[in-house]
Amino acid sequence: MFLIACPHCGPRSQAEFVYERAEEAVAYPDGTPQETLAALYTRANPRDFAWELWRHAYGCRGWIRMRRHRTTHEIAEIEAVGARL
Repeated sequence: MFLIACPHCGPRSQAEFVYERAEEAVAYPDGTPQETLAALYTRANPRDFAWELWRHAYGCRGWIRMRRHRTTHEIAEIEAVGARL
């Protein structure tokens, strides 16, 4: 577990948040079944900082963009996205 500094609520446990997706798109090829399976299930897993989209599901229900290190969970930046629900 780690703490996420929600721009609306302050520092909260990671358990209150839901990871929605990384900001990377998956290209679905119009090819063989092997190419489609590789595109769906075989991805690079970089060990560096990446932008991710999270939702404060058990708090303000706001969306945040977070730049987090995928190995150490160090958080470099957090910013609010859109309006809260």
